[in-house]
Amino acid sequence: MDMYERSVRGRQSRAQGKNFEDMIEDAAWYYENQGIAAIDKTPEAFKVIKPADRSKGQFLCCFTKQAQPDFKGALMDATMILFDAKHTDKERISRDVITAEQEDCFERYGKMGAFCFLVVSLNFTDFYRIPWVVFRDMKKLFGHKYMNKAELNPYRIAYSKGVLRFLDGIELRESEEEHESNEV
Repeated sequence: MDMYERSVRGRQSRAQGKNFEDMIEDAAWYYENQGIAAIDKTPEAFKVIKPADRSKGQFLCCFTKQAQPDFKGALMDATMILFDAKHTDKERISRDVITAEQEDCFERYGKMGAFCFLVVSLNFTDFYRIPWVVFRDMKKLFGHKYMNKAELNPYRIAYSKGVLRFLDGIELRESEEEHESNEV
């Protein structure tokens, strides 16, 4: 593949990734309006090196550390959620799409009780919510470092009425008040 083809593919991949993140942000807005969750996109860590065109708000910058998972938030029961969005045009998702920094973040937050997962798109037609522990351990669970459609199928989520339903089906924790009233 020559340099031009790589450049075009890279541009297409970034655009598709951005489109998928936009779908998730739209769904996050829906869930917040329903009182189900508050979710924010994690900003990329960078520093400005020098301005390029101040009138257009353009500048030269560099990343200061590897990216963390794309989204953080809380469910209505106070459960913290942390997840990353991954899109591919392939028929499977590879384990190596997660960086060491993202993996470390999932592990740290998971130890604190956060619900950590990946929201995956295959070709913008099939969507999945994969728990981090399943994604992390796919080699042990499936014998290889990728998940194909058959292995992803139990984690399928719907795209319905213009909303990617990535939180549907999550069981909420019982609040202490409900638990106390149930004990009496």
